[in-house]
Amino acid sequence: MEQPNGPFTKAQELRSFLFLSVVMAPVLAGIIVAGYGFLVWMYQLLVAGPPGSRG
Repeated sequence: MEQPNGPFTKAQELRSFLFLSVVMAPVLAGIIVAGYGFLVWMYQLLVAGPPGSRG
């Protein structure tokens, strides 16, 4: 009987790699960029004002 936590097959490794590189990497990049944009937007809204308003 096979162990439930045995070594992965090549097909499982390929499927995991494709999922991580095709799905998760772009999703994480989008979340990071959107989060940074949100932080800049909130900073400008609450602290700095719109671009060009100081000076």
